[in-house]
Amino acid sequence: MQYKDIPRVPLGFFPTPLIELTKLSEKLGGPRIFMKRDDNTGLALGGNKTRKLEFILADALAQGADTIITAGAAQSNHCRQTAAAAASLGLECHLVLGGEEPEQFDGNLLLDKIFGCNIHWAGKNRKGEDIPLLVEQLKKQGKKPYIVPYGGSNELGALAFVEALKELETQSQNIKTTFTHIVFASSSGGTHAGLMLGKKILKLPSKIVGINIDKGESDKVPFNQHILSLADSTAKLIDEEHRFSDTDLCLNSDYVGEGYGIIGTLENEAISLTAQTEGILLDPVYTGRAMGGLIDMIRSGEIKKTDNVLFWHTGGAPALFAYSDSLHFTS
Repeated sequence: MQYKDIPRVPLGFFPTPLIELTKLSEKLGGPRIFMKRDDNTGLALGGNKTRKLEFILADALAQGADTIITAGAAQSNHCRQTAAAAASLGLECHLVLGGEEPEQFDGNLLLDKIFGCNIHWAGKNRKGEDIPLLVEQLKKQGKKPYIVPYGGSNELGALAFVEALKELETQSQNIKTTFTHIVFASSSGGTHAGLMLGKKILKLPSKIVGINIDKGESDKVPFNQHILSLADSTAKLIDEEHRFSDTDLCLNSDYVGEGYGIIGTLENEAISLTAQTEGILLDPVYTGRAMGGLIDMIRSGEIKKTDNVLFWHTGGAPALFAYSDSLHFTS
């Protein structure tokens, strides 16, 4: 299938800004650090999932769906953006969220309610394990449900980040800068797979470095194999002959700490340092952990002072309000 045959519905503001973090770089003693601001995609306070949803929800509309279903953690950025996108397109939205209903809704969860979606609490099942039963219930009600995968990470979601890398390459050419590393939070795999495929297509020298933020102990398929398989199937979707192996994948799992959504010193320092040097907010679950990893790699010398690093800000700041008890900062 060619790109021109794949539908896409506009949901965000693109291209997102590319900026240089000169003060953070100075604080760390180099290297040059740039940031791709996908926290500014516009939809529901922004985030990288907006890119994926442009392709995925276009497919939903093409299939005649009237109801959208997806899943995630209680403070899922993906679910928040999906709820907003569904509202903007006039689609009913159902979110299957891990955990139990809280007494007070805050952060992303508050926004989910504002967008008018239906929330189903699933206990330990935050990755959509309970969705098949919900699909059958909705079909019996005469609805036409469409499942958006966890994190928006299927071939259409990954394809969005092939396009995103093309966007970044145009911007980097405009400022006459080549990035030695592209660093980002790797969670459900779609962003990672898309950037890997984009690198192959564009023949870029940049090292694609995903910072793993989740232990993934309950996953049926090892996360690294999931990313490689998704990169392969996305290439096949658009008739590209690229195939991927372990040598193509850089997934750094040194910073998962105590696991998904558990905030420690690494995330606290990264959020504080980025806010107090650049006035930019990271989130506690994804970008805080990924930036913490980047800072550590700089300090350890894994990333050299002479490198040019791109940090892909995937959004998520609304979750800060829900994690206030775990955030501890010094000025």
